[in-house]
Amino acid sequence: MSQTVFCRKYQQELEALPFPPLPGKKGQEIQASVSKQAWEEWQALQTRLINEKHLNMLEPSAREYLMEQLERFLDNEETDQAEGYVPPEA
Repeated sequence: MSQTVFCRKYQQELEALPFPPLPGKKGQEIQASVSKQAWEEWQALQTRLINEKHLNMLEPSAREYLMEQLERFLDNEETDQAEGYVPPEA
């Protein structure tokens, strides 16, 4: 049986991440408060943002931008979207 966590984004108990997704304190905080489902959704959005906005992850400003978007995503606030992206129909 997998562990659960009270997900910050979805405000309910969901499957937990098996390990911290980032190094250090921030990774531990995310593992303790973000579900696997929310993290996977964030990773998909992050990938679209990196690709569509041509972010260079070696630049500190690009990493700061993504961390800001991550916080907004987890707090259910509006995030930037990749221009022209059309989500697949369910």
